[in-house]
Amino acid sequence: MRIPRIYHPDLLQVNETSVLSDEASNHTGRVLRLQPGALLELFNGDDHRYQAEITEVTKKKVTVKVLEKVLASSESALNIHLAQGISKGDRMDFVLQKSVELGVTSITPLFTERCNVKLSGERLVKKQEQWQKIVISACEQSGRNTVPEVKPAINLQTWLQQEYEGLAVTLDPLAEDSFGKLPKHATYHLLIGPEGGFSESEIAQTQHYKCHPVQLGPRILRTETAALAAITALQSHFGDLA
Repeated sequence: MRIPRIYHPDLLQVNETSVLSDEASNHTGRVLRLQPGALLELFNGDDHRYQAEITEVTKKKVTVKVLEKVLASSESALNIHLAQGISKGDRMDFVLQKSVELGVTSITPLFTERCNVKLSGERLVKKQEQWQKIVISACEQSGRNTVPEVKPAINLQTWLQQEYEGLAVTLDPLAEDSFGKLPKHATYHLLIGPEGGFSESEIAQTQHYKCHPVQLGPRILRTETAALAAITALQSHFGDLA
């Protein structure tokens, strides 16, 4: 039987007991119905995995004892930041989940001209929390022990005005260059438009800020397909899918 992987955001130390977070306790005790003596694999984002044994289960909390700490990095040497135009329905959730599986290190949701999702105030805060939970769940599934950050959602112009290291790449079906022609960098910032892509004025903005336009071949891809294909292309040319 596979040992469940659970995210625990707090410090973990060998031979010490910890009470799992409310969400982890609920999943472990009420959903999985695990009892004292059951083993868990915990991670807290420090690139280690922790073997732990459940010592106590109550209605509201699960207590574990940490047995072992092991450095278990599955991170790519390539740093990929995904700046993703916010899309409708579950498409954004899908992109977040699969991009984490493919190795992105951080994500910024972008408001763009063709973004049809209206989020602000408390709704945006809740959506931000939901997106981060999706990322954590993807880490649990894929074996990543470092948790990518979902940064606060901002508009494209604000993102472009930020300082950053590495090369910014805009996915543009009319671009002449492919991913194989990009110069090699340790860090790439990948800009993906929402449904309908970036507008002409937005493409012009990205070029003004020295973003490198690339295309993924002759076919027009949906936003969620484009993001995952672009990440795969970067990892294949420069990362750990080579």
